[in-house]
Amino acid sequence: MPSNYPAEVRKQVVDLARTGTRVAQLAETFGMAEATVYNWLKQDRIDRGDEPGLTTDGQMELASARRRIRQLETELAVSRKVNQVFLEQDLPPKASTR
Repeated sequence: MPSNYPAEVRKQVVDLARTGTRVAQLAETFGMAEATVYNWLKQDRIDRGDEPGLTTDGQMELASARRRIRQLETELAVSRKVNQVFLEQDLPPKASTR
């Protein structure tokens, strides 16, 4: 079973479920767990505004922001390490040219 299904499959499953097709039948037909279908249906209700929660776009923005934060934290850690190495070597600060 793939962990990520194409958006077209997701849309087709959600549309079929909304028209009355049973979740168990959809799960069997598409080869996925019923929980996957139920999760997609819940997210569809959130995206349409029928249920409170974080929309798909909001989730993507949040994931992107978290990735960027991790990247910046890594850059900061490297910068601190470089600074620590220079301090441990007791290097004098750069002399002024004026």
